[in-house]
Amino acid sequence: MIEVESQYQLAHAPLSMLHIRSSTRPSIPLNAVATLMRNLGPLTVNHLGQLPAVTLSFNLRPGVALGDAVTAVNRVAREMLPSTISTSFQGTAQAFQSSFKGLGLLLLMAILVIYLVLGILYESFIHPLTILSGLPSAGFGALLTLLLFRMDLNLYAFVGVIMLVGIVKKNAIMMIDFALEAERKEGKSPADAIYQGALIRFRPIMMTTMAALMGTLPIALGFGAGSESRRPLGLAVIGGLLFSQLLTLYITPVYYIYLESLQRRFKSFRRRPPRAAELEPEPFLVGKSNL
Repeated sequence: MIEVESQYQLAHAPLSMLHIRSSTRPSIPLNAVATLMRNLGPLTVNHLGQLPAVTLSFNLRPGVALGDAVTAVNRVAREMLPSTISTSFQGTAQAFQSSFKGLGLLLLMAILVIYLVLGILYESFIHPLTILSGLPSAGFGALLTLLLFRMDLNLYAFVGVIMLVGIVKKNAIMMIDFALEAERKEGKSPADAIYQGALIRFRPIMMTTMAALMGTLPIALGFGAGSESRRPLGLAVIGGLLFSQLLTLYITPVYYIYLESLQRRFKSFRRRPPRAAELEPEPFLVGKSNL
């Protein structure tokens, strides 16, 4: 290891004897491009992405969610720090932000895949929309339940919302499947078919919904070790099921009737024969020749 002599190690003046490379000259002294002075400073300078960085740590008070703390820290940073300073989270806060970054896209992809599967099953672009018409009410019920119980929309609650996509659509599948069979085999109108489907499939819909509610109720009540973290999942599922169950039996038949009439109008428009005026030959004049 090469080092300078001991009499040059404690003074900063010998630093000017150092030479650096130049594009025009072989080398130039350091004091030609820098000013050397003695001052107080940190022993080490931390860097993040080749930029000087300072790390500030914080803890959570009892009863405060990590999402609320991240929002508060961002708000204070925008108010106090100048625009030349950039901020980012590390550790648990960064993992929290990255976990929620792709959940919205995941929910949209789940709905899209279900729509494609239902479209292949029913060979229609309209009936999957009727089946998925109950999802907004289920999501609203889940968010309203979390708000009433003062729970945060954490990762477990979002998993419960994704579970609702698969649980809620089975009510509409039961009614629409019966209505389509009644239309094709018995020749009923869409209004009569969906009305019969709502009456006959009412008991299976209530049985499956109550089974799902009773299965999720222990999670919502918070039994067992670590149940506090899983309570938002149970509350989201129960709230979404209850709210959508009250509206599905009324909303789904309405969507079915209107969308079925729209589909029939579109089919009749495509199969409409050309008008008679379009088939008549164009008139022409026949004149006498002078020859």
